[in-house]
Amino acid sequence: MRILPALELTGRDPADDFDPVIVRTDYTDDVAWRATVAALRSAWDGESGAEARFHLIDDPRWDGATTEELVRAAGAVENLSAVFLADAVTMRSSSRPLLALDLCADEDEELDHEYYQELIDNPPAREFRTVPGQVHALQLCLAVGNVSFPELAEAAAEDPEGVYRPA
Repeated sequence: MRILPALELTGRDPADDFDPVIVRTDYTDDVAWRATVAALRSAWDGESGAEARFHLIDDPRWDGATTEELVRAAGAVENLSAVFLADAVTMRSSSRPLLALDLCADEDEELDHEYYQELIDNPPAREFRTVPGQVHALQLCLAVGNVSFPELAEAAAEDPEGVYRPA
């Protein structure tokens, strides 16, 4: 098992819980990466001029990191409910769909036996893809708790390409 760097979110405070964290795990196409970042920057609210805030982890040591490695590393970051990956699929697709990973699926809760067995038999989705234009809204929904990660994954599954998009 390789050792990856810690997810360093420089200057992050509790108000940043609403700012998505995007980790680049594919370094094959710098033009596609710049297009992805530009889509994230312009996604928030072009009419009001509100700035899109997010944390970018753009460190080649993350190149090729697996979802398991990222979930393990991100689990050490307090109050982080999801993380978004810019992986090979992101770089090769014209819509730049990022992979959203659920970081709260393994939270230790008091579950009754029947419900626990249902989770074992039918585990909720831990990941789905979303276009950059939805990353901020999804992070906000997850941070506030008005929608669950599995509900968002279900909505993404309804898209022919399995990508969460604006309605």
